[in-house]
Amino acid sequence: MIPARTTTRTARTRRGAVVAATLALGLGLSACASDTDTGETGDESAAATEDETEISIGIPSGWDEGIAVSHLWTAILEDEGYTVDSQTADVGVIYTGLAGGDFDVTFDVWLPYTHASYLEEYGEEVTDLGYWYDDAKLTIAVNEDSPAQSLEDLAEMADEYGNKLVGIEAGAGLTKITQEEVIPTYGLEGMDYSISSTPAMLAELKGATDAGENVAVTLWRPHWAYDEFPIRDLEDPEGALGDAEEIHVWGTSDFEERYPTLTKLIGAFELDDEQLFSLENMMFNSDEYADEQAAVDAWLEENPTFVEDLKEAAGV
Repeated sequence: MIPARTTTRTARTRRGAVVAATLALGLGLSACASDTDTGETGDESAAATEDETEISIGIPSGWDEGIAVSHLWTAILEDEGYTVDSQTADVGVIYTGLAGGDFDVTFDVWLPYTHASYLEEYGEEVTDLGYWYDDAKLTIAVNEDSPAQSLEDLAEMADEYGNKLVGIEAGAGLTKITQEEVIPTYGLEGMDYSISSTPAMLAELKGATDAGENVAVTLWRPHWAYDEFPIRDLEDPEGALGDAEEIHVWGTSDFEERYPTLTKLIGAFELDDEQLFSLENMMFNSDEYADEQAAVDAWLEENPTFVEDLKEAAGV
């Protein structure tokens, strides 16, 4: 059963360069123009319209990067004439639905670690369409002008950070790894490890950076905080926080046959840190935009060649 919240968007016209960029994508969904005027036989148009025009996106609840990228693709696809149905659900429900055909695609699969159990369970029933981000990881972040460069330094410079490490929710995996791996590995037992909530951690991060004070927090990539605040990650020479992961796109088992052109575009799709963090920041940390799609519109206006660049990279 698919949970209730459904996000849909009516197609609309973008301004200026965004219009040019999205129309230039040329997936062929508008290639049904009459060949009476052009003299074409229709073969070329038929070849250009191989993709199905209806698609459903499973959006993972609580995973900001997946929410942001799903809305970005909704905007791109709807501007090209696709009918998009987006539904938000728990990741387990999405992967089950994807394997069963209830969804066509999802943009937020963390591999090889976080979602490994789903790969083992559904790997033969889905299509891995590639990854779009390759630096997803747990971090300990500090203000960029503070003295510590690594977690080893943090142990020696605890006083510079008020002898405090600011954490998030008690039940989070990041909290467990910090308690069981990071603190004993780097001898941080003497620091006050404050466990509270993600909003409280972000509030403390904002307060410290606004005041020009040193601060150390548990964080993760991707996150909009890297766009909003002047922060950087401490090096983790012992690998206590684990290796970086890739964020993959999964489609149905027959996705490549149903959406051959879109398969190429997804395969070429990638976001760097600056692009992703700014998109998330506009979507989740700004009162300027009415909803997620308004934030996407604004982001595309700030990145007017994004769709053209994607098309060129995909060779379509």
